[in-house]
Amino acid sequence: MNSTQWSYLVFGVVLLAAIIFDLGLVSTRSKIISIKQAFNQTLFWVGLAIGFFIFMWFLNGQIRAIEYISGYLMEWSLSIDNIFVFILIFNFFSVKRSYYGRVLLLGILMAILFRVLFITIGIVLVEKFEWILYIFGAFLVYTGIKMFFVNQEEEFDPEDNRVYRFLRKILPITGVDNGGNYTVRMDGKKYFTMLFVVIILLATTDIIFALDSIPAVFAITQNKLVIYTSNIFAVLGLRSLFFLLRGAVSKFDYLQQGIAIVLLFVGGKMLAQYFGIHISVWFSLIVILVCLSGSILFSIFKKKPTLPVEITDNKTPIIH
Repeated sequence: MNSTQWSYLVFGVVLLAAIIFDLGLVSTRSKIISIKQAFNQTLFWVGLAIGFFIFMWFLNGQIRAIEYISGYLMEWSLSIDNIFVFILIFNFFSVKRSYYGRVLLLGILMAILFRVLFITIGIVLVEKFEWILYIFGAFLVYTGIKMFFVNQEEEFDPEDNRVYRFLRKILPITGVDNGGNYTVRMDGKKYFTMLFVVIILLATTDIIFALDSIPAVFAITQNKLVIYTSNIFAVLGLRSLFFLLRGAVSKFDYLQQGIAIVLLFVGGKMLAQYFGIHISVWFSLIVILVCLSGSILFSIFKKKPTLPVEITDNKTPIIH
């Protein structure tokens, strides 16, 4: 076996073990996860990603390792933006806190399957039509500009979501809780509960975000191993990151602008290749780190005049 095959094998084993022991055994229980538990689990996922980075460094070389960690940071930062929309969905449908873990588990597993599918399609398209990279680059520049000026969370309204409206048309849906089950039978007829709707919305919401994140990682590398692993490792940490950030919606006012600048950079990097300009992976990593850390620090010391609604445990919005 060569180094790439060994990397896929190790990644597959780690992925399967992580899903079974962390996602599966923990999330299937209907229990409330504390901030401390979420912090420890986030450290676990980040540590796992860094561990794979070290493994990649020794087995595949420093260039592949730097591409991987750059892609991971890119996807991880975009996942934070994703989480804020997840919070809106949970709050809108008044999902009980004890159901969060289980619902997120299924939503994230579906997101992983969709990501693998989209990445595979993207790789096939790039291999056959290399010029599509420039379309990706232009799309990222457009997305970065739009993200810099438009608050995506404020634009998102679960009630007006096309998927939600489509589900209401084709499926019998009930507001009955039914103890956290996804279906309930009433008067001899099968109904789908709101928990089922929430799972579908989580998965489809991630698909929308993947339309930004997957082209972004292609700007960093076209290596299949790096693209798959960086994406999936970032998505795996979504659940614990959700519980960690759930009470901190208003603490990262300028993170979206930092992510937008990163998208502008990677999109410009992709377009620059047309003119024979090559930007090193080291420089890309530095830009990503500076933009993300800078926007987080700026959010801590500088607050926007109008802060977003903060979601609290009792689901009562607090307007700052």
